[in-house]
Amino acid sequence: MAFLEDLTKKAKDIAGATAEKAKDIAGTTAEKAKDLAGAAAEKARSASDTAKTKLAIAAEQREIEKNYKAIGEWFVAEFKGEIPNAVKDVVAAVNASKAKIAELSAKAEETVEEKVEEIKE
Repeated sequence: MAFLEDLTKKAKDIAGATAEKAKDIAGTTAEKAKDLAGAAAEKARSASDTAKTKLAIAAEQREIEKNYKAIGEWFVAEFKGEIPNAVKDVVAAVNASKAKIAELSAKAEETVEEKVEEIKE
């Protein structure tokens, strides 16, 4: 009987040690999971901050483009007949684009008028 009692005691000791080890592993796993979640949250905040910064930069670039456009429009209006040689090509390209837009708008208007006439018939 001493053998069985000794075996029972050893089994209880092993079970207790196993339970302790399981608690340690669970605690370590929970701690690592918490650390990983914190790191993921920090990366998400960082990505959000980066996106906000890039959006602000893009807005400022649009503002610059708007202001350059205003300067260009003023310049062309101010020097209508005497455009300096340095920008003649650029002004000519703008004027060509305006003419193309007028042509396309007229064509679109004709198409609309034709469709209206087709519907009336």
